[in-house]
Amino acid sequence: MGVPTDYEGTIFQPDHKARIVSLVPSLTELVFDLGLGSHLVGRTHYCVHPADKLAAVPSLGGTKKIKMDRLAEVRATHVLVNVDENPKELAAEIAATGCKVVVTHPNTPQDNPDLYRLIGALFGAEAAAAEMCDRFDQALADLKRAAENAPAKRVLYLIWKDPWMTISQDTYIARTLDLINWQTVGGDPANRYPEVDMAASLPDTDLVLFSTEPYAFTDADLVEFQQEFSHTQALLIDGEMTSWYGSRAIRGLAYLRDYLAKSATYNSI
Repeated sequence: MGVPTDYEGTIFQPDHKARIVSLVPSLTELVFDLGLGSHLVGRTHYCVHPADKLAAVPSLGGTKKIKMDRLAEVRATHVLVNVDENPKELAAEIAATGCKVVVTHPNTPQDNPDLYRLIGALFGAEAAAAEMCDRFDQALADLKRAAENAPAKRVLYLIWKDPWMTISQDTYIARTLDLINWQTVGGDPANRYPEVDMAASLPDTDLVLFSTEPYAFTDADLVEFQQEFSHTQALLIDGEMTSWYGSRAIRGLAYLRDYLAKSATYNSI
């Protein structure tokens, strides 16, 4: 698999006795799914999967700020971070303690196999990573076949309310939706997660997607939206399935294949 090298080009020596802290929910799940759960000594309180195994792993705080004394207590050797999830200042503070900071930044679904190989090579799970790559490749091929003749749609993908916020095309989510020929619209393209003027964006929109995270949109939000904008199609979408890279991306591709078929049967909610 080559020498483990992270997003910033830092080269790591493999460490099969590593004590890992993950500050990224999807990477926490990936660590477990690669069979490395026994190496995980810390996480954030946003790490929720796998629920049945996380109770034994101490929380060190959130994705933006952690308790540095807790980091020292768990004697971490490696900390997994992400460009979008964790501030640079936090990564620098952690690195100053002597922990090895592994920086990740998957920005397309196709970046996932490299992520699997990185974590696998770094912590001694090469075989599990290779098997995961095979499953990802199969799921991606299945989705591409299902979306081969999918009509193009302009979608407004909402991640927040008060104010309304969306995603730019330079995001993992947008590139995931590209796989089914859905192009994101709305907001300032120079900002990856911009505020959006709903009324101004809807004339160029075929479908509004209400994501279940980070804002937990529900059916009630759909009803409220449809009361005001009755001529625009709107659907809930599972945010974990569209935004989580790592092992969940394999399930996410299958989810998106089914979601594409489901969306074709709805004109409105």
